[in-house]
Amino acid sequence: MSGGATDVLVTGLGALSCLGSGTEALWRGMHTAHSAPTKVPDPLAHMDHPHMYLVPEADLPTGPEEQDGLPLGRGSQFAIAAAHEAVDSAGLTGLAGVDPRRVAVSISSGMGDSDLHERRRAGEPARHDGWAPAFPVASAVGGWLGAQGPNTSLTNACAASGYALSVAADLIRSGEADVVVAGGTEAYSRVALACFNRLGAIDPERCRPFAADRRGTIFGEGAAVLVLESAAHARERGAKTVYARLAGAGWSCDAHHATAPEPGGEQIERAMREALRETDPALEAAPGAGGLGFVVPHGTGTELNDVVEARALAGVLGEAAPRTPLYSVKALLGHTGGAAGAFAALAAVLVLHHRTLPPNVPVGRQDPECEVPLPTEPTPMTAPYGLVNAYAFGGNNVSLVLREAGA
Repeated sequence: MSGGATDVLVTGLGALSCLGSGTEALWRGMHTAHSAPTKVPDPLAHMDHPHMYLVPEADLPTGPEEQDGLPLGRGSQFAIAAAHEAVDSAGLTGLAGVDPRRVAVSISSGMGDSDLHERRRAGEPARHDGWAPAFPVASAVGGWLGAQGPNTSLTNACAASGYALSVAADLIRSGEADVVVAGGTEAYSRVALACFNRLGAIDPERCRPFAADRRGTIFGEGAAVLVLESAAHARERGAKTVYARLAGAGWSCDAHHATAPEPGGEQIERAMREALRETDPALEAAPGAGGLGFVVPHGTGTELNDVVEARALAGVLGEAAPRTPLYSVKALLGHTGGAAGAFAALAAVLVLHHRTLPPNVPVGRQDPECEVPLPTEPTPMTAPYGLVNAYAFGGNNVSLVLREAGA
C-alpha cells in the first residue's frame, strides 16, 4: 500500500452478469470468451428484436423485495447482491470496526427500478401497495449496508457508473469518506429496449463492437460494484487484499447531439487525456512508454460510436496505438447501460490483479475504419496501467485509469 494516504485503493469486488453470480464467474467467462443473448421472457415485448444478455434464472437474487416499506425492483436487487459480494471480499461485512458515518455509496443506473412501474402500467398485479421511486439504488444499497455517509445515485445514461466511480474517488480524496461502495446496475426495461428498437440501434444477432457488419448494440443485465478505500484507512484496518488503484479520471461533454457522439471525437479524446494526465503527465505524453498496457473501450457496436472512439484512441495513443490491446467487455456481456462503466472498470481491475488480458470474443472481420487490436488469445500483462472509457447520450464522456496495486 505504497503511495499517499489518500490514494484510492480497490479493496473489494462484486458482480452479477449474464455469466452468473460472482466475480469468479465473470473472470472464468472472460477466459471462455463465449456468450449469447436470449429472448426476454416478456409477453408484452412487441418489438423487432426482443433479446438481451440476461442474468440466468438460477442466479437471480431472491430479494430483498422491499426496504423501509418501499418495494425494490430488479435493479436494486442486483446492486445489493453485487455489493454484498464486494463488501465481503473487502473484509467489511457488517461494517465491523468501521465508522458508518465515513462509509458512502455511489451507485448508478440508467433505468433504475423502472420495471416496477412498467409492470404496473401494463396492468399487472402490484406486489406491493407502496409507491416505488424510480432511482432508489444508492439508498437501497446504503440502507442494506448501514452506510451513513453520502448515498448518491447517478443516472447520466451509459456513462453513469464511470462517473459514479470518479465521484467515489473524489469523496475519498476530499476527506468526505474513507470507504465508498461504488458501481452500477441495470435490469431489463421494456421501455429502454423498445426505444432502442425504434431507433434501429439493436443488432439482430449479438453485440459486435468494431466489426464490419455490426448493426447496433444489445443490452445486458447485471451489476458491478467495487469497494474503494483510502490507502490510510485500508492500512489502518489491515485490508487483506488490494486489487488495484483508481489513479485518474477525466470528464467531458460534447454538447453536440442528444444521442450521437461528436464526429470529430474532440471531447472523447479530451476525457482520455485528462485521465492520463491526472495519473501522471508522463503517461499522457507517451502512453506506451509510460506503462499503459491495455484499454477497455466503450465500444457499443453502433456504427458511429465505434469509429469515433477508434479514431480518438489513435489520436491519444499515437505510435503506441497498434500495440496497445483492447478488451471489449460488451462483446461478452452486452451493453449494460448505466452499469457499463463499472463493468469495464471491474474487468480492468481483474486484468491488473491477474496480470493477464483475457481473449476477446471474436467479432468477425473488423471495420477498416476501426483498426484497433482485439486479441483473441490470452495476453500476459506487464505494464502497470489500464484505461477505461464510458460514453453516453447527451455527449457525457468519462475515462478512468486503473493502476496495478503494487505499482
